Amino acid sequence: MTLQTATRTDQLVVVDRIERSTSVMEFVLERADGSRLPDWAPGAHIDVVLPSGKIRQYSLCGDRWAPHQYRIAVQRDDGGTGGSREIHDQVQLGDVVSFGGPRNNFRLAPAAQYRFIAGGIGITAVLPMIEQAETLRLEWQLLYLGKTADRMAYRNLAEQYPHRVTMHTSVDNGRTSIRQWLGTLPEDTMVYACGPEAMLEALPEQCPELPPQFLRTERFTNTLAEATVSSEPYEIVLDRSGRVIHAPGTTPVTQVLAEAGVDVITSCSKGVCGTCEVEVVEGEIDHRDAILDDDERAANTCMFPCVSRALSKRLVLDL
Repeated sequence: MTLQTATRTDQLVVVDRIERSTSVMEFVLERADGSRLPDWAPGAHIDVVLPSGKIRQYSLCGDRWAPHQYRIAVQRDDGGTGGSREIHDQVQLGDVVSFGGPRNNFRLAPAAQYRFIAGGIGITAVLPMIEQAETLRLEWQLLYLGKTADRMAYRNLAEQYPHRVTMHTSVDNGRTSIRQWLGTLPEDTMVYACGPEAMLEALPEQCPELPPQFLRTERFTNTLAEATVSSEPYEIVLDRSGRVIHAPGTTPVTQVLAEAGVDVITSCSKGVCGTCEVEVVEGEIDHRDAILDDDERAANTCMFPCVSRALSKRLVLDL
C-alpha cells in the first residue's frame, strides 16, 4: 500500500472535543468537505499548526481504517512551551487548523509478540499498535504508567483487556520495575516504548539482555541535539544544481540553507518529528536526531538538518 502525504496547506475541522482525563483532551478532526484523508499506519503522527503559528506533533490515536477522520489527544502541560495550553484553550469545536503529514518514525515492525510500555500521553502512539496486534491475533502486553489514575486518558484499557494491561500509578505506588514486568522475553518479541525522557533513558538498563534491534522508542525531546562532535566549517553541495554553500560548523544546516535562499520545511527543530528529512548523496553525517537507528545512521543516506551536521569537509544533499 502506498501512503499518501498531505501538504502543510491541508486543513482540518475540529468536529469533536472529548475530555479523556483531567489533563487530556481528544480532538476529532475531519476535512470540511468530508473527503478522504491520507492513509497512515500505527506509530504515525501529524503536524498541527496552532492559531499562533506554532507547530506541534501529535500521534494519531484513532482508527486507521476510518478514512475520513483523524484523532489526536493532547495532555495539558502548564509548565511547557505553551502549545498544549493553546490547543486546549483556543482550538474549539468548528475551528479549522492546518496540518502536515502524516509521518511515521515509530513504525510497528513484524513480530510474533509485543510488549508495549506507555508513560503518560505516550499511550497515544501505542493505541493503534494494540489494535493492530489484536487484529492480527498476536500476543501483546501493555505496561501503562502514570502519576495518578485520573490523569490517565485511556485507563479503560485495563477493563477492556484485564489480562493484558498492567496499570501503575507512581503517586500511589512509587516507581515500578520495568525489568521485572518484562521478565524473560520469548524470542521474536518487540518492545515498543513511548513516554517521558527519563523513562526511555532508563530502558536499556532495565532490560540489558534485550538486543537493541528489538527495542523501539518514540521521544518527545532529543538529548543528543546539542552534543555535536565537530564544529569545523564545511561545504554543502546542492546536487541538483551543483551550487556550493559554505557552512560554519556551529550553525544548523537548515539555518545555513535558509540564509542561502534554500527552503527546507521544518517543524520541531529538535530532531524528533522527521519533517525536514533530506537525502544525502555524499558525506559523513554527525547524526543528532532521535529518529534513526544505528543501522540507518551508519548508512548515511539521509539526515535531519535541523540538528544534524557534517563530519566530512563536503556534504552533498539531494536538493
